[in-house]
Amino acid sequence: MEIEAAREAIARTHLPFAAQAELRRRARLRSTHFSTRIEGNRLTLAETEQVIENTRARFHGRERDVREVQNYWRALLRVEEWADQKLPVTEELIQRLHALVEKGARAKPTRYRDGQNVIRDLVSGATIYLPPEARDAPKLMRALVAWIQDAEKQRLPAPLIAGLAHYQFVTIHPYYDGNGRTARLLATFILQRGGYGLSGFFSLEEHHARDLHVYYRALATHPHPNYYEGRADADLTGWVEYFIRTLAAVFTAAQKHAREFATPPKNRQRAIADSAPLRRLDHRARAVIALFVAQESITSTDVAATLGLSQRMARNLLRDWVEQGWLIVAQPSNRKRAYTLSAMYRQFIGNAERRRISLALDD
Repeated sequence: MEIEAAREAIARTHLPFAAQAELRRRARLRSTHFSTRIEGNRLTLAETEQVIENTRARFHGRERDVREVQNYWRALLRVEEWADQKLPVTEELIQRLHALVEKGARAKPTRYRDGQNVIRDLVSGATIYLPPEARDAPKLMRALVAWIQDAEKQRLPAPLIAGLAHYQFVTIHPYYDGNGRTARLLATFILQRGGYGLSGFFSLEEHHARDLHVYYRALATHPHPNYYEGRADADLTGWVEYFIRTLAAVFTAAQKHAREFATPPKNRQRAIADSAPLRRLDHRARAVIALFVAQESITSTDVAATLGLSQRMARNLLRDWVEQGWLIVAQPSNRKRAYTLSAMYRQFIGNAERRRISLALDD
């Protein structure tokens, strides 16, 4: 009920577009940082932001950490796009998602592992969890996907589907690496696809990372580390309670942030009218327009990094957007071509509003 109340409250909250864009950007940033941090990434939140804002950022000796952050950010954007398109959960989609996490934007869908893997304690070396054998992983993944599809048809609440899918994916552990990150992104996709995206204002990963001991303890539903010795048939009540309780806390916090930046009642009619041109933009355009919260102009490199596309595809999109009239060419040089917002759209992201939002969120 707390989840539903927060969801409904945010749906009725009218926010200036600049506030929406900044809240969404910061939630993505925190999701990226904390989800990769859970897996041992050494970049700080500030360094993660540098990597995302500047794709050329380098940290000597932590090149793998940089790639993980870049890959997760792009995968998160792709998840949002897939959710908007209402793509079904399939094995191919999961394999594509894992490929984005592990290899990057141009990687082919990842096949499941062909050998045994094991999760060990980093200090003692003791076995924490022994997943199912590789020969069983494909049929278990087929069963998981079939269950998700059936649960959606039966109208099981999306938070329950997301929580159980998260649990079962890490239990199957179908890959040698990247299972945790992929599981969290899969849960986010199911939530967003099921209408629980909350406009992208929340970071569930941050709450997992804030108390890792509780997160891991909730996932350990059976004392025996071997999948075949109890984990396969474990009582999942404890995990479901943890996941739903955490989601309720996340949604309540998102509701609080949205309320802080809500449009004053006397300005709501103007805000609604102003948002009409924005609603005409597709998902990729909305992701790109959010860049103008932090900068005056953008390039094809910015668009490619934000959407996880090639430079050629980014240039094609920019050309289309100029023709549509919401972008204009600010720097016509072919080598350093830059784009800025047209006057109609520039009104949504003023410098004063940008500074107010940034300072308020920092407080």
